[in-house]
Amino acid sequence: MSSTARLPSLRLSALDAHLLLGHERPGLAGIPRFLLEFLYFGVKQARACLFVGLFFAAVFLVPRTGLWGIPRYDALLIIALAIQAWMVWAKLETLDELKAITIFHLVGFALEVFKTSSGIKSWSYPDFAYTKVFGVPLFSGFMYAAVGSYIIQAWRLLELRVVHHPPYWMAWLTALLIYANFFTHHFIGDYRWYIAACALGLYARATVIYRPLDRDRRMPLLLAFVLIGFFIWLAENISTFFGIWAYPNQLGAWSTVHLGKWSSWSLLVVMTFTIVANLKHIKERVHVPA
Repeated sequence: MSSTARLPSLRLSALDAHLLLGHERPGLAGIPRFLLEFLYFGVKQARACLFVGLFFAAVFLVPRTGLWGIPRYDALLIIALAIQAWMVWAKLETLDELKAITIFHLVGFALEVFKTSSGIKSWSYPDFAYTKVFGVPLFSGFMYAAVGSYIIQAWRLLELRVVHHPPYWMAWLTALLIYANFFTHHFIGDYRWYIAACALGLYARATVIYRPLDRDRRMPLLLAFVLIGFFIWLAENISTFFGIWAYPNQLGAWSTVHLGKWSSWSLLVVMTFTIVANLKHIKERVHVPA
């Protein structure tokens, strides 16, 4: 690969190294500190969204008619795979992180297959694609993987720690109930709010500690779940506007995605965060010397 092609990777690697330096700035206080911390927080968030940004840029830029004779959904799959391969090659993502993202892809794709199946039809993918399986384009799993990628990258760049994390088995159980309810509410009722109430109690004391610059800051973990869910809901509105998929009420003319989807996405964030936290917990236990 040419040196010109390597430049973006080298620059991003250098940016990562700089963001993780965390040099103490004892003389920085007041408004200047707030502004610099806010700037670094924004840069770290943007860097954590690298896969999200590149993937959704492709979603919005690839025309509905496709690219170079390749149908749109197939082109998006090729682009998503290329981005992932580049990130691993450039050491912007580890193989362990890639494995975790693959889990999110599979979990998300299974949900997509169910939600678009005959008799359910919560939404649909109207365009043709060679890479459709059970009527669902394979690229769709990357929309869920993008959420996982963001959480994994933000965890590393912001040096996240969770104080008062609930027992891991209880977190796992809650995550499983959230995922199961996405399927079962079509048959036995929607228990989303009961599960949300359980998650509220479970994570009520949990606090996420993060480092935007050189000092630790704190945020209620529940607030982080809700905020991330809101931004995903916004992205979903943009995606449906561009016709990537459509809900039944959007087939005639586009309308905003129902606000209730915000709660669904927030719960999905809880599930995604739980998978990441538990994988990290398992890895730490495996590497603890006997």
